[in-house]
Amino acid sequence: MTWQPELDELKRREAMAREMGGPEKIARQHAGGRLTVRERVDGLVDKGSFHEIGTIAGMAEYDEDQKLKKFTASNSIFGRATIDGRPVVVYGDDFTVRGGSADATIKAKPLMAEQMANELRLPLIRVIEGSGGGGSVKTIETRGRANLPGGVGQATGFHLLANNMSTVPVVALGLGSVAGLGAARLAASHYSVMTKETSAMFVAGPPVVAHTGQKLDKQELGGWQIQTRAGGVDHAVDTEEEAFEAARRFLSYLPSSTFEVAPRGETTDDPNRREEFLFDIIPRDHRKVYKMRRIIEAVVDKGSFFEMGQMFGRSIITGFARINGLPVALMASDPYFYAGAWTADACQKITRFIDMAETFHTPVVYLADCPGFLVGLEAEKTATIRFGVRAMSAINQSTVPWCSFIIRNSFGVAGGAHQPTGRFAVRYAWLSARWGSLPLEGGIEAAYRAEIEAADDPAAKLAEIEDRLQKLRSPFRTAETFWIEEMIDPRDTRRLLCEFVDLAEPLRTPGKRTFGMRP
Repeated sequence: MTWQPELDELKRREAMAREMGGPEKIARQHAGGRLTVRERVDGLVDKGSFHEIGTIAGMAEYDEDQKLKKFTASNSIFGRATIDGRPVVVYGDDFTVRGGSADATIKAKPLMAEQMANELRLPLIRVIEGSGGGGSVKTIETRGRANLPGGVGQATGFHLLANNMSTVPVVALGLGSVAGLGAARLAASHYSVMTKETSAMFVAGPPVVAHTGQKLDKQELGGWQIQTRAGGVDHAVDTEEEAFEAARRFLSYLPSSTFEVAPRGETTDDPNRREEFLFDIIPRDHRKVYKMRRIIEAVVDKGSFFEMGQMFGRSIITGFARINGLPVALMASDPYFYAGAWTADACQKITRFIDMAETFHTPVVYLADCPGFLVGLEAEKTATIRFGVRAMSAINQSTVPWCSFIIRNSFGVAGGAHQPTGRFAVRYAWLSARWGSLPLEGGIEAAYRAEIEAADDPAAKLAEIEDRLQKLRSPFRTAETFWIEEMIDPRDTRRLLCEFVDLAEPLRTPGKRTFGMRP
C-alpha cells in the first residue's frame, strides 16, 4: 500500500493549475503583446528558483461521485525565489483567469505574500495586471450580495502593504491594464515600472470614467506618459524583459530589509579618478545651462547611476548609485527645468526619496544648484511652500550620513535645504558656487529702487550697484567667516566622495525606523 494515488492526484491538479485560463486565453494574452504570469515570474527570478505556494488553490467542480471534473486555478500565484542569489517573495496576477477580478480570487494568497515578505524580511515584487483581486460588478451576482469595502470582513490587507513600505524593499510591475486595488498595489511601492504600449494604470478604467462624460481610451486616461509625468509610476520601459531587469537592478542597491544594510560591492573604479571636463563644465554666464547627469556619471562609479522618476518633478534628479562600491542615494538639481528651482512636484519627489534613503539606511549625496522655490501664480496654486516645508522636514529629520556639493546656485529657503541642520553633514562648494538670501537679479531693483529712480542714468546706476554687490558676494568672503567649510577644485569631487563613503559606511545602523514610510 503506497500513497501513489494521492501523489498522482496532486500532480494532476498541479498540471491543471499550470494551464491557467486555457489555451485560448493564453493566446489572447500573447496576442496583446503580454507574457503570462508564469512566464513573467520565470523571466524575473533566477532560473529554476521559484518555489510556488498554493499552486492548487482555486475553483473546482465535482461529479456526482465527488470526483474532480473541472479545476480553475486562482488568478494569482506567489512564492519564494531568488534574484541574483538573494531570497525574495514574488506575487503575480493571472489575467488569463477572469481578468484578475475578484470572482476568481483567493484573497488569502496576496495577503500571505505580503505577510511572508514582512515576517521573513525579504524583498517583495508584485507583478500586477487587472484589478489585483479587487471588485467586479459581476461579484454581486456570483456571490449573491454586494461587498462593503473595508472593515475586518473585507480586509484588502492594505495595512500589510503600508507596513511593508517601512520594512522591506517593494517593487511593483504594472504589465497590463491596472485598476482599482491593483492600482493601489502598484502605487504602494518603493519602485514601480510599467510597459509603454501594453499597460495603463487608473483608479477606474475608461468604461467607468465614460459615465463622468470623459471619453478616453486606456492610454489617454492612464498611459505611461500620464503616469510617469504625474508621479503615479516611477518608470516606463518598452518590454516586459526590461521591466524585470529594472526590478533586479533596483533591488541591488538595497538591503533585504531594514534590519540589514546594503552590502558594499567590489571596487571597480579608481577612487582618485579625475575628469578634466569638470573644471569648466559650469558656464561663467549663470543664465546658461549645463548637463547635470554628465557630472553625476563622472563622479560615481562608472555605469552605476540608476535614476528614478525622471519624468516627474524634473528640476530634481533622484536615483541610486555606487561610490567606491557603496550604494548611496543621490539627488541633484537639473538646471534645464526651472533652473533647478523646487516646484511642488519636485518637493514631493524629494520627500519620498529622502524617506526611502532613511528607511534603508542609505547615505545621501546631493549635488545642489537651487535658486530657491519656484515663484509665481502656478507655484502658489500648487502649494509649493507646503510641499517645500515637507521636503525640508524630511531632510532635517533624516539621520543617515549626508554629503552635499554646491555646484552653482544656493539661494533662499529651498537653496538652504542642501543639507540637514542641527547635525554634522559634509559640505563642499565648487568654484562656480554662488549664494545669498535671493539672487541679485530682480532683487536689486526692489532694494535700491529709490536710488536707481533718482539717478540721472538709472541703467548705469543699476549696473554700478550690481557690479559692487557681485564683488561683495564672492564665495571667498563667505569662506573667510567659515560659513562655507571647503571650496574645492571640481575635479576632486570623486575623491572626496570616496572618502565620504569610507567614513559613512560604519555609521549605517540596521534596524526598523521609528517612522513608517508612506507611498
